[in-house]
Amino acid sequence: MRIIVTGLIGNYTLGGVAWDYLQYLLGFEALGHEVWYLEDTGGWVYNPIAGEPTIDCSYNVNYLGSLLAEFDLGDRWIFRNEPDGKTYGVENPETADRIIAEADVLVNVSGACWLRESTSKPAHRLFLDGDPMFTQVAMLNPARPEVLEHARMHTDHFTFALNINDADCQIPTLGLQWKPTIQPVATDRWVGPEAGIDPAHPAQGAYTTAMNWVSYKPVEFNGESYGQKDQEFLRFLDLPRLSPAKFLLAMGRGAGQKRPTEQILAAGWNIIEPAEIIADYRGYRSFLANSRGEWSVAKHGYVQSRSGWFSCRSACYLAAGVPVVVQDTGWSRHLPTGDGVFAFETMEQSAAAIASIESNPAHHQAAARAFARDHLDAPKVCQALLDQSGIE
Repeated sequence: MRIIVTGLIGNYTLGGVAWDYLQYLLGFEALGHEVWYLEDTGGWVYNPIAGEPTIDCSYNVNYLGSLLAEFDLGDRWIFRNEPDGKTYGVENPETADRIIAEADVLVNVSGACWLRESTSKPAHRLFLDGDPMFTQVAMLNPARPEVLEHARMHTDHFTFALNINDADCQIPTLGLQWKPTIQPVATDRWVGPEAGIDPAHPAQGAYTTAMNWVSYKPVEFNGESYGQKDQEFLRFLDLPRLSPAKFLLAMGRGAGQKRPTEQILAAGWNIIEPAEIIADYRGYRSFLANSRGEWSVAKHGYVQSRSGWFSCRSACYLAAGVPVVVQDTGWSRHLPTGDGVFAFETMEQSAAAIASIESNPAHHQAAARAFARDHLDAPKVCQALLDQSGIE
């Protein structure tokens, strides 16, 4: 089959964004399908050099083409730049439209592709929600009815909310039949020389994570507020006083709300600016793979809604054989915890999980890798998407 995977690799060239989409491409390709990457957001790209959106997409297109070539996908991608209407990666827009329209499946990861005539033609159009609660509330915005209508243009709807069908999950379903899924990981791309293991890497010996203090404003639903990581992190601010572990955060400063850097440092955390350590997909992989473990909170909205969301970033740590200690959003109902992967709700549980890892690190490293192979391996996750959509 020909499968089109959409994403934001070129639009946002920073950190781990590329991996969120690339691993779907690698998963479907491993299953023997003809896979194409499409980027067609209907918006402007972000230029990290200028630090702002721009009409000129040359930097972004060069980054995208180089990255996909590294993964042997260099001749199977299409990038549409909305401001000037130009198409890149194939010889002309007509060829791009034909390739897309003749596809069997369109996998719209994070809803990144705004459907138009050609992208509406594949018989199976899968919408994948990677930001549960926030995605659904956005669809309820009366000022933008087109957002929900766009979602309804798809034939199947998937979400990282593993609890979407549970009674206590607060996420509105909007009349759509949501199916739970999880981030696929190309497990062979996170070990060995490719991973960039370096004994002198700043992450060596540290429990790390990559996060934004605030990514966007909280949302309101049924009288409740669903916020960002800042709200959850402050609940665990004193963790370094309970654990002798070293903690290193690649922490963005946040959108519209200043990161309280001095307060965080005074509590015993270490901070490194993301642009210094995870500027692109290679730096992101190296940061994760060199870490002793991951410790991370989730967005308040994921926790408050009891979504069951499990982190794309944590999936990558696990593929690299790095144990994770991550906040429970309800995901522990569906995935095992306590061996290489630890769910926590309290600061004391966090400290106990880290102590368990430190008591037998080799065991938990192997368990982390096994977890990734058993639950997150890209061909398995991608095949499950096809099976749940009735695609043969």
